[in-house]
Amino acid sequence: MSATARTASSKARRAVDSAPEPDQRRQRVQAAETCLAVLKALATLGGRASLTAIGAAVDESPAKVHRYLASLMAEGLVEQDRGGAQYALGSEAIRVGLAAMRQSDPIRVAEPALVHLRETLQVTSFVAVMGNLGPVIVRFEEPSLPVTVNVRVGSVMSLLWSATGRAFFAFMDDRRQVDALGQQELAQAPAAKRALLSKNDPLDKLRADIRAAGCASIRDTNLPGISAVAAPVYDYTGHVVAVLCALGASGGFDPDPKGAIARAICAEAATVSASLGYRAPTAP
Repeated sequence: MSATARTASSKARRAVDSAPEPDQRRQRVQAAETCLAVLKALATLGGRASLTAIGAAVDESPAKVHRYLASLMAEGLVEQDRGGAQYALGSEAIRVGLAAMRQSDPIRVAEPALVHLRETLQVTSFVAVMGNLGPVIVRFEEPSLPVTVNVRVGSVMSLLWSATGRAFFAFMDDRRQVDALGQQELAQAPAAKRALLSKNDPLDKLRADIRAAGCASIRDTNLPGISAVAAPVYDYTGHVVAVLCALGASGGFDPDPKGAIARAICAEAATVSASLGYRAPTAP
């Protein structure tokens, strides 16, 4: 055997001898998982919490949690206040969070949802954002047999008569813009359309009904022969940043808020929202 071969063989034996045993690898993986669980628990608790609260959140003893917090502090992911009573997310955790926020583009994140809706339901789907004049379509997906509609990317949707607009109207927390646009559309609408709404407080009643349903649905309201369902997309702050919508010919499209299409739209919107960092409030 040549000297080169002997050296290579010796290195290979040392590598095998020094490789961690399966039990050691499992322990390291478990330790990493627990460490991440502690970090996520601290974030869930608002970014600042006591050792006892963190231990309760991950169902571990305070002594064990303290060891993991010490490791996280060594990496700058956690810091301890001067009194030592509480732990908080550190500068490195903030840096990681900011990097994630910078790439949280709702339009980009929503694209797979549009494709999934198109392929599974065979419906036209799109995502819209709120512009100065109302909801604007920014991505559009059509099935193999598209429905003929006069809306495309760049189209501004009605706030009161489209499902997309109604989702913005009902779920946006800053209501100044949508209320002003809603009042304007209501004043300009023909009597036949105004009759579709409640006579007493029509806008408030419309908002309450949509919020109770969890999504906005219409049948032949915006375009004759077209039905649609739309649901809001939230960012990590809890603000509505976009709306997902699916539409189809009324004869073969069920806009029932409890129907299969509405459930699919709401599920996709929830998935996109989660990807943007949104955490839905838990029931008391």
